[in-house]
Amino acid sequence: MKPTEQHDERVRLDKWLWAARFFKHRSLATEAVDGGKIQLNGIRVKPAKDVKIGDRVDIQIADSRYTVIVRDRKSVV
Repeated sequence: MKPTEQHDERVRLDKWLWAARFFKHRSLATEAVDGGKIQLNGIRVKPAKDVKIGDRVDIQIADSRYTVIVRDRKSVV
């Protein structure tokens, strides 16, 4: 069975945060999302929420805040 193009464009938020190197381990990314340190398009979500191209991810790590627009599902530019 061939995967659909739409399925290829989605990645779990915790996996994306880990792959983009905001967190050293995926479990740390999961904890940050569960702890409310991460918002997707201005909304608090669960770690399994799909990230799509064009989404805005607000990240708070310690005293630093980042706002990232997802440009690619596999990497950060």
